[in-house]
Amino acid sequence: MASRPENLAPPEIFYNDAEARKYTSSSRIINIQSKLSERALELLALPDDDVPRLLLDIGCGSGLSGETLTENGHQWIGLDISPSMLDIAVEREVEGDLMLHDMGQGLPFRPGTIDGAISISAVQWLCNADKSSHEPRKRLKAFFGSLYRCLARGAKAAFQMYPENMNQRELILKAAMQAGFAGGVVVDYPHSTKSRKEFLVLTCGPPSVNTAVPKAKGEEGESCSEDESDDDDDEEHQTVSISDRHRPKKRQKTGKKGKGRQWILKKKEQMRGKGHNVPPDTRYTGRKRKAKF
Repeated sequence: MASRPENLAPPEIFYNDAEARKYTSSSRIINIQSKLSERALELLALPDDDVPRLLLDIGCGSGLSGETLTENGHQWIGLDISPSMLDIAVEREVEGDLMLHDMGQGLPFRPGTIDGAISISAVQWLCNADKSSHEPRKRLKAFFGSLYRCLARGAKAAFQMYPENMNQRELILKAAMQAGFAGGVVVDYPHSTKSRKEFLVLTCGPPSVNTAVPKAKGEEGESCSEDESDDDDDEEHQTVSISDRHRPKKRQKTGKKGKGRQWILKKKEQMRGKGHNVPPDTRYTGRKRKAKF
C-alpha cells in the first residue's frame, strides 16, 4: 500500500508544481474525483427546484470536483492551501471562485451565506501537526465551528475522507459534534476493499431539522444502511455516528479504591521519617472495619 501523502509532507509542499500537474493529468484520478464529487453532491440532498446554490469546495485542488458542481448548475467557491493546485485550476479556467486558504484557520465567510459544502480527501489532513503551532484539536474546532456559522440553517456538508485509524475518525466526529452539527458517517460498499468510500455527512440547524444519516450504497449497488449490514469486528468496517447535537457527556469520576495494609505501613513509615508522632503498627493496621448499623 502506498504511503499516505499527509504523512509525507504538508499539503502545500507535497502538492508542488510537478505533483499538481501529475495529479490533474491522470485519467484515473479525474474519473475517481468525478464519481466522489457526484456522490458528495447527492448526499447534500439539495432541493430539486433547479435553483443554483452557492456551495463550498473545501480542498478544491485543481478544480476537478468543482467541475461537477458546475455541471450540476451550481455556483461554487473553492479553497485550497496549495498554490500549485490553484494555479492549475486557473490554467484550466474553472468557473468557480478560487481562494488560497488554510481551512485549519477557519473559514472567512459571513454567517448563513453558504447553501452547502463538499470536500474530497481533505479533512483528514487536519489531524496532522505539520508545524509546531499546529494542534489538531484546535484546528478541527476552528474549521467546523466556522463552517457551522457560515452555512444556512438546514444546509448540509458532505466530506469524503479516509482517516488513518479509529482515533482520527473519532477526533473528527467529536469536533463536528461540538461545533453543533448533527449527522454521521456513511460508508459505501463497507465490505469491499477497492470500492469502500467513507463520507462524513453533517446537517447545520436546530433539532427540528431532519438530521437522519443518509443510506449507504451496498456491495451489490443497492441501498443499505450500516445498521442493516452484517456485523463485522474489523475496525475498517465500523463507524461512529452523531445522533444529535448534544455535547458529549463528561466521564463520571470513579471513587478512590481502598488503601491496603502495605500502602498504610509505607505512609506511616514516611510520617515517622518526618518526625511525626505515629501510632505503632499492630495486627489491626489496615484491617477492614465492619460496617456500623
